[in-house]
Amino acid sequence: MVRFGLVLNRTSLVLVCIVPFMLTAVPFSLYYRTDDIPAILLAAGATLAVSLAMYLLTSKGGEANHKEGILITTLGWILSAGFGALPFYFYGTFPTYTDCYFEAMSGFTTTGASVLAEIEKQPAGILFWRSLTHWIGGMGIVVLSLAILPALGAGGMQLFKAEVPGPTADKLVPRLQDTAKRLYVIYTIISAAEVIFLVAGGMSLFDSLTHMFGSMGTGGFSPKNASVGHYQSAYVDLVITAFMFIAGANFLLHYNAMARRDFTAHLTDEEFRFYSGVVGFFTVTVALNLILQNIYPSFLLALRHSLFSVVSIITTTGFATEDFEKWPSYGHYVLLFLMFVGGCAGSTGGAIKCVRVWMLLKMAANQVFRIVHPKAVRTIRYNGRIVPAEVLSGIQSMFVLYMTVFILSSLALAWLGHDALTAISAIAATLGNVGPGLGTVGPVENYSHFSLTAKWICTFCMLVGRLEVYSVVVLFFPEFWRR
Repeated sequence: MVRFGLVLNRTSLVLVCIVPFMLTAVPFSLYYRTDDIPAILLAAGATLAVSLAMYLLTSKGGEANHKEGILITTLGWILSAGFGALPFYFYGTFPTYTDCYFEAMSGFTTTGASVLAEIEKQPAGILFWRSLTHWIGGMGIVVLSLAILPALGAGGMQLFKAEVPGPTADKLVPRLQDTAKRLYVIYTIISAAEVIFLVAGGMSLFDSLTHMFGSMGTGGFSPKNASVGHYQSAYVDLVITAFMFIAGANFLLHYNAMARRDFTAHLTDEEFRFYSGVVGFFTVTVALNLILQNIYPSFLLALRHSLFSVVSIITTTGFATEDFEKWPSYGHYVLLFLMFVGGCAGSTGGAIKCVRVWMLLKMAANQVFRIVHPKAVRTIRYNGRIVPAEVLSGIQSMFVLYMTVFILSSLALAWLGHDALTAISAIAATLGNVGPGLGTVGPVENYSHFSLTAKWICTFCMLVGRLEVYSVVVLFFPEFWRR
């Protein structure tokens, strides 16, 4: 039986963690002399008050079981987006709370789909908080909570498994809280490095921080209407591309490289090689197609924009330097395909993940081999180890569920009157936590013209995609709620 008191108690601990982050927007409001401080303080106060009330009025004892871990994780994300929307709501950034919630959920799930039209007209504090939600959600709200709050350590592995992306949730060290802390140390070090590089390139500290939040969290919110294209700088493009690529790789590999001085881990990891190969192949082929179609005057310029867009989409970041809707059809097909692939397991990226795609390809090849050699017995290996049957089954099941949600949700958008390209790409972009799509939700447009129903469908897809389908979909099965 699910102990709802315990669930609410642990969820309050997750929720309270976003309060100090919300307050970090205030110094930027003061520096730029904007009028959004009351809204931010009111939102932080309301979040703190509700968190404390939930904590004091609910049961504190016991260890969360598997079902309760799933509920805490899912509810933590839902409520974090709900209270994270309050600065937008109190300031009047959007006309409806639905729009505020859409923007906050898009931020925390690192989707980057937006309903904000005139971005540069918004005050600094609001824009800072909007981008900061990416950085918080990138490594995971619950993982952040595990790093900060020892009380969540009881039953924390259930929360860790429910949130960390990938077929398995590997720990760096035996103690879960130490794992969460080390993940955030690595995350923070790499984030600080990106800020230094961007500032060195002439970008302001505010712009450097907000773009770092978007690239390290693989989110894509920018304080500029034209996104990264605003700067028209090859240096800025290259720096952000590099850090998006890093954020799209498994942070366990980064940990081994930085902490254990094991710089061979990336080269020997099958998923990272597949990830790098996909990026390299499609970057070159898209660039060649752009040159053959006379879109750019030089191959170097085509390569620059191709590399940025391919990395931005496969890592599910969603930053843009160019309106790729104006590219030839090949570029559209490639970017739509990459929306489903996503980054590596254990990264801040979304979508299906490279390791699952790689395993699905191996399973398909294995099946063809069996048809040719019916009596042969051949196992599927990953990094030299035999992959257990239950892991392969889980990958297949996740893929089927992911595609089921995609098909049903895109059909729902089509039923609401959206054209096929918009419906398909909007759901691929929100379910994969990518952000911009094609059609009427391209890189120079947004989701503001969607109806309230369509926005809630996309919001649901963002949550499902960020929690890797199972943690949300399982709540709709009656068996979950039985003893």
